Amino acid sequence: MPLYESQNIKIYNSLSGEKELFQPISSGHVGMYVCGPTVYSNVHLGNVRTFMSFDMIYRYFRHLGFKVRYVRNITDAGHLENDADEGEDKISKKARLEQLEPMEVVQRYTVDFHKVLDTLNFLPPSIEPTATGHLIEQIEIIKMIIDNGFAYVVNGSVYFDVHKYNETHDYGVLSKRKLEDLINNSRELQGQGDKKNPQDFALWKKADSKHIMKWPSPWGEGFPGWHIECTAMSTKYLGENFDIHGGGIDLKFPHHESEIAQNVAARGIAPVNYWIHTNMLHLNGQRMAKSTGNTVNPDELLSGKNKFFTKAYAPSVIRFFNAQSSYRSILDLTDDGLLASEKGFNRLMEAINILDSLNSGNSSTFDVSEWRQKCYDAMNDDFNSPILIAHLFEATKLVNQIKDNKASLNSDDLELLKKTMNDFTFDVLGLVNVAKEDSSADKLAGAVEILIELRNQARQNKDFALSDKIRDDLAEVGIQLKDSREGTTFTTK
Repeated sequence: MPLYESQNIKIYNSLSGEKELFQPISSGHVGMYVCGPTVYSNVHLGNVRTFMSFDMIYRYFRHLGFKVRYVRNITDAGHLENDADEGEDKISKKARLEQLEPMEVVQRYTVDFHKVLDTLNFLPPSIEPTATGHLIEQIEIIKMIIDNGFAYVVNGSVYFDVHKYNETHDYGVLSKRKLEDLINNSRELQGQGDKKNPQDFALWKKADSKHIMKWPSPWGEGFPGWHIECTAMSTKYLGENFDIHGGGIDLKFPHHESEIAQNVAARGIAPVNYWIHTNMLHLNGQRMAKSTGNTVNPDELLSGKNKFFTKAYAPSVIRFFNAQSSYRSILDLTDDGLLASEKGFNRLMEAINILDSLNSGNSSTFDVSEWRQKCYDAMNDDFNSPILIAHLFEATKLVNQIKDNKASLNSDDLELLKKTMNDFTFDVLGLVNVAKEDSSADKLAGAVEILIELRNQARQNKDFALSDKIRDDLAEVGIQLKDSREGTTFTTK
């Protein structure tokens, strides 16, 4: 029996503002879409926090035995500055400034995005669609919205008619904003003369002669609006109605609100059952912003080459720090916080490593089954990783008591403790046992040094055939020897 049949997950649904029992559309299956990056610059650490939270959620669903289709897109068509309907395309602007083709910009920063996520031990999504790869689908949805009377064409651009839509539906169902308030808070912006109302948003924008990224459409050459891209990609791979849509809280309005409106206007159905939003990442008590210099990117955090932190932090320490706070809470990134997380992470790893050497006793002085269910209860309560970690530390205390002969577990309970600790620490939280990795690296280095010494002896004995064979055989398995005046060193590919 899969684990999900014995566990009841409650998810805080941004749509209702309440925790709701998760009931997938198809039993045993989960469809989840998360808005991915716009690849015109190095991935922002705040975005990494969002993707890390959903990586944990994805891992937990998989751990429970669900078959998960996780779709996270790449926005490679760019959208306009400040996510507005006017201005310069972000990717095109970067290409112009660096004298590159737009797709060179896209490739460079997509590679960077994947490299950062790989370093932080993310699982890859099931599907990673690109906006430019789904232009046909976007155009078809726009046609449907026009045909249903909720969009209009002006001078080669297509706009969603928010006022028309709001006559029969609720543009504000997710963000809880009222159209009347949006009208009162609107101001006329330059270049919005084509719109009927300032609240209307672009589904397709006509491209001027200077615009680099543009494609043919029934309304002329142009490019898609920001919101229509995710509507097309999510519904193509997950269906017109799917389980979970996630992203940062900053996307709730207007992006996710507009996604709902587009799908209802095109197909008459709300696309998503559970909306999940992660909160913001702050740096030393303030919002991160390039304009103020209060920002640090993932590489700088991992390398220690920045002005905010006293040292470099391992990827798993960063993951552990993230998991110590609820995904719905503002997370304040500080040096003190990371140092404390590093100590906690090391304590947890030490306990897990001790577990492997513990011997069982005749009886148990701790109810492992009850503790194990508490771990599941924590994750079932809207993926409450801080409470899960508290339970893992409870087990850490137990491990040290067993080591000091102050507690005991019978063999079955000891094996259940080991399995549960490993399942939640590595499979669900996605941490990596650095101590074991370092141990493996030390053993590899020791073995290679022995082979280098044998090769040196062969060279002294003028047995060049053996010397070359050692060098060539090591090269075949990715270990490159380098001879110099100081001696022989090696690198791994």
